[in-house]
Amino acid sequence: MPIAIATTTLAVLRGTTTDAWGDEADTDTPKYTGIPAALTEQTRRVTTRDDPTPRIVRYAVARVAAGTDVTDQDRIKDERTGAIYTVDAVSSMANPAVTPDLRLDLRRTT
Repeated sequence: MPIAIATTTLAVLRGTTTDAWGDEADTDTPKYTGIPAALTEQTRRVTTRDDPTPRIVRYAVARVAAGTDVTDQDRIKDERTGAIYTVDAVSSMANPAVTPDLRLDLRRTT
């Protein structure tokens, strides 16, 4: 069970197949379903030196229980909304008292 308060459940979509033209395509077959997660989408205003015009960047972060089998480049489906995300990074902070949740940095694809 995650330490963060779950706001949804997730399905982990993993695996590929070959389409009719021989190209590799992601499968929508879930490897795991019903994973409790705290999922938040946020926005950030971003500028660069080359382009001072502000842009709004959207990103998402999910927290799941430690030990959950999620890896970089897995796809995650929010079972409440149906949104699909690609996992860009999986990380966890060190804590000597309790095993912390896994943090998933996500990029929305649908």
